[in-house]
Amino acid sequence: MLEAYLRDWRPRPVVEHDAMAPEQARALANVLETSAPVDELPPLWHWVHFLSWPPHSELGPDGHPLDGDFLPPVPDRRRMFAGGRLSIAEPLRLGTPAERTTELGEVKVKQGRSGEMAFVTERREFHQDGKLRITEEVDYVYRSGESEAKSPNRLRPTEFPSSDAAWQRRFTGEPTRLFRFSALTANTHRIHYDEPYCREVEAYPGLVVHGPLLVLLMTELARERGRITGVSYRLRRPVFSGDPVLVCGGEDGAMSVRSDQVHAEASVAFSEHR
Repeated sequence: MLEAYLRDWRPRPVVEHDAMAPEQARALANVLETSAPVDELPPLWHWVHFLSWPPHSELGPDGHPLDGDFLPPVPDRRRMFAGGRLSIAEPLRLGTPAERTTELGEVKVKQGRSGEMAFVTERREFHQDGKLRITEEVDYVYRSGESEAKSPNRLRPTEFPSSDAAWQRRFTGEPTRLFRFSALTANTHRIHYDEPYCREVEAYPGLVVHGPLLVLLMTELARERGRITGVSYRLRRPVFSGDPVLVCGGEDGAMSVRSDQVHAEASVAFSEHR
C-alpha cells in the first residue's frame, strides 16, 4: 500500500542558508547545562540552526507540518525519528554563514508488527567558506493512519539503573526542558508538550523526550572525553518525561541511554588527537 504512494515521489534537492548566529547555541547550552561554544559548533548542535517555521494554518492535528519538501505523500502520516549518521571533516563555525543542501536518500517500505512502515533517509551536506564541513544522514519512519498503542503495558522505571560504564550521567526529562528544546529546534510535535494528546491520541503514558535530545546527551558525554569526528546513532524505544535514565559510555565510543532496557545507542568516533 505505502509503495504505491512513494513510487513516483522524487523531491528535488533543497539548498538553505543560515547566518550561524551564536544566540541559538547559547540557548542550547543552557538547556543542556553546559558551556556555550565560542567559535566551533559542537557535534549535532547544527540542529538548532536551519530551522523552518511554517504558518500555523499549515500544521496538522499532531503539530507536524502538513506538507514539506521531504515529507512523503502518505495519508494520515505519522513520523518518528529513527536514527542517523554524521561525519565531521571540520566543525561549523559560529558567525560564518553556512549552506545546507538536502536531498532524498534511500526509501524503503517494511512490514512491522503494527503494519507497514516507510523508512526515509534525508542526506545533508553543510558547506562553509566553500568547504564541505559536515555530511549527515537522518532516518525517519513513517506510518499511515492509526496504529496500536505505542507503549506496552509495562511498569515504568522509578530508579536510575546501575552500570559499570566508565562514563555515566543521570538524566530525567522534565516538561520544562522538553518545552525549551522543542522551541529551540522548531519542533511542534504535540507528543513533547501536550500530555492529554499523548495519552488520548498517541497512546503514550506521558510526554515523550525528543530523540535528538537523547542523541545529544550521548554525544555531549563523549565530547567531554575527546574531539568527535563522527557518530552513528539509533533510537530503539521512547523515554518519557519523569523517567530516570542513565547516559553511559566508554573509551571505545559505545554510548547508550538506558533504564532497565536500552532506549538509544550510539557509536562515536574520536580524533586521534584528543
